Amino acid sequence: MQKDEELLVALRRVIRAIDLRSKQLSKNVGLTGPQLLVMQNIDRQPGIMVRQVAQNITLSPATVTSILDRLEKKELVQRIRSTEDKRRVGLFLTQSGQEILENAPLPLQEHFTNRFAQLEEWEQSQMVATMQRIASMMDAEDIDASPLLEIGTLEEKA
Repeated sequence: MQKDEELLVALRRVIRAIDLRSKQLSKNVGLTGPQLLVMQNIDRQPGIMVRQVAQNITLSPATVTSILDRLEKKELVQRIRSTEDKRRVGLFLTQSGQEILENAPLPLQEHFTNRFAQLEEWEQSQMVATMQRIASMMDAEDIDASPLLEIGTLEEKA
């Protein structure tokens, strides 16, 4: 096998791993990766606002709002308006949301991040540079992307 073919096979494996992990999460917990990230942010800081969640996970507030709409329909999250400032709406997990979060596996990006952090700094830098170069070679440097390891569009996954 030629080097370019080896690289493409490795890229396909990464894409497939992301897809399989996403399907596993959806099957086991009924959530997408972005939904799980939103819930984890709310759990870490009960009462957090949409804008803050969006900044924390590098998504637009509109996308986070869409994700929250679905989580609210599943009765996993609730929005509560502040009694002190009616413009502020805090986000909170429901009891069901808390239970699901406690039993949910790590999202793939968190699993990846934990393993990536164990590498030496020079190896981390080398991997980042290599992937940036690959993105450039695929004319993908201007494609909007957040650090979510998910397949499909964020609206679709929300």
